Amino acid sequence: MKQKPDLSFWSLWNLSFGFFGVQIAYALQSANISRIFRTLGADPHSLSFFWILPPLMGILVQPIVGTLSDRTWTRFGRRIPYLFIGALTAVAVMCLLPNAGSLGLSISMVMIFGLIMLMLLDTSINMAMQPFKMMVGDMVNEKQKGKAYSIQSFLCNAGSVAGFLFPFIFAWIGLKNVAPEGVVPDTVIWSFYIGAAILILCVIYTTMKVKEWPPQEYAEYNPVSEEKDDSANWFVLLKNAPSAFWRIGLVQFFCWAAFLYMWTYVVDAVSLTVWDTADSTTAEYQEAGNWTGVLYAIQAMSAVAWAALIPRFKNIKTAYTISLLIGGLGFALVPFCPGQYLQIIPFLLIGCAWAAMLACPFTLVTNALQGYGHMGAYLGLFNGTICVPQIVAALLGGTVLTLVGSNQAYMMIVAGVLLVAGAFCVFGIKTKE
Repeated sequence: MKQKPDLSFWSLWNLSFGFFGVQIAYALQSANISRIFRTLGADPHSLSFFWILPPLMGILVQPIVGTLSDRTWTRFGRRIPYLFIGALTAVAVMCLLPNAGSLGLSISMVMIFGLIMLMLLDTSINMAMQPFKMMVGDMVNEKQKGKAYSIQSFLCNAGSVAGFLFPFIFAWIGLKNVAPEGVVPDTVIWSFYIGAAILILCVIYTTMKVKEWPPQEYAEYNPVSEEKDDSANWFVLLKNAPSAFWRIGLVQFFCWAAFLYMWTYVVDAVSLTVWDTADSTTAEYQEAGNWTGVLYAIQAMSAVAWAALIPRFKNIKTAYTISLLIGGLGFALVPFCPGQYLQIIPFLLIGCAWAAMLACPFTLVTNALQGYGHMGAYLGLFNGTICVPQIVAALLGGTVLTLVGSNQAYMMIVAGVLLVAGAFCVFGIKTKE
């Protein structure tokens, strides 16, 4: 088997550039879905149900795209066709979803239309996101993979910050941040329009600049062999998984449930705490929605900075535990920071937990799986520890909200408690020396 050639910096950049646009779309969805559905008239107690779709689509779509693209060979490549189809679908949905309240439909039909659009958006974003990771695996040699994923990480964070800030920027330059009852403001609508335009331009750039290897050339650089029959038997793999796999999964459960509650209720929490209203028809609520995007951007930048410090800890479990405790404190502080700029402090702390959640679990689980084989299958199954907790938390969201007095700000305290519980569960993880 031939050694994959070294690629220039710009070849590595072009390979992942479309990820910038995809991440803008993902950030717009993460920061604005609750705001959009609350503006359309959704009850806070049913709001978490809308958040079942993102993890559900992720756990279904990404393995399917991976499996199908492994078997696809076209004149345009094997991964790029899925990337392009996903991006085109996402662009169409991004133009339709924020206009759900402007179509003259009844409230029930608006909710159904919004749910269908959200399902299509989740599906298309996942479909467009997965090929970028695969193309790096296909075309980049082991020596350069670290550099390739660093570029992808930079583009990912840059896209997130841009997407989070769009509504705030558009309000600052003069777009209307209020609209008739049940209609999404222009700041959000135009954020989705611009995000859709950037997404398709970035993807077109990548498809024009990247030429995937044809089957014969691909086979020269990559081992192509039939997998063993038992590699697809997930039940056997789970039965034989090391105890650390399940204990890390328990930590993941608490962490991802906590962040699901943040994404679901944080706009209302910030609006209640700073602007003293949870009425989605008010200008104050929409201003809180814009400011939440700024807070998300601050969280993303804090995560980048903290991620650089995590390797300095002598023990990864210590870094993981401290990060989650800091993040838990950040969540708990949200209802107690009544000033708009005071809210920056909690989100700086939450960024530390987010950085650890993206780095520590996969490091620990890959170390634990050394010698077990089937690394790809196990990591695919481990993705369930991200998606399943969000689905469970979304199903229980309305009940938990009722238990805390139907005050969305208190859901941030619930999220903080969940992160602290996750931090204590880290002590149960047994690592290899």
